[in-house]
Amino acid sequence: MASLSPDQLDELQAFLKDWLRHTGRTQADLRRALQASSIRMPVLLETLQRTYAGEGLAGLAGRLCAIEERWQREAAEGVSGSSAPGPTGGIEETSLGQLDLLLQEIRGELHD
Repeated sequence: MASLSPDQLDELQAFLKDWLRHTGRTQADLRRALQASSIRMPVLLETLQRTYAGEGLAGLAGRLCAIEERWQREAAEGVSGSSAPGPTGGIEETSLGQLDLLLQEIRGELHD
């Protein structure tokens, strides 16, 4: 079973915290999206670690992109499902673009 290294887990945690802050979301929002058992970061990371083990880095990035897309759709429909404030303007669009670029880069590395 493939697993993320401790350094990769640290980077993923930093990314998640930054991503949540920029999108105005919380760990509770991410827990719901991942259907994890807790909002604690180690549990969220464990859930994403299982995705990585089963689908690799592209699967992990794809799952995060799918969550971002769902959040964008909910924000556009006015159903945030979050205790955080609504849309933050261009920040969410920039975040989605960054996730898409990350996914493209990962897919490119896998095919090289």
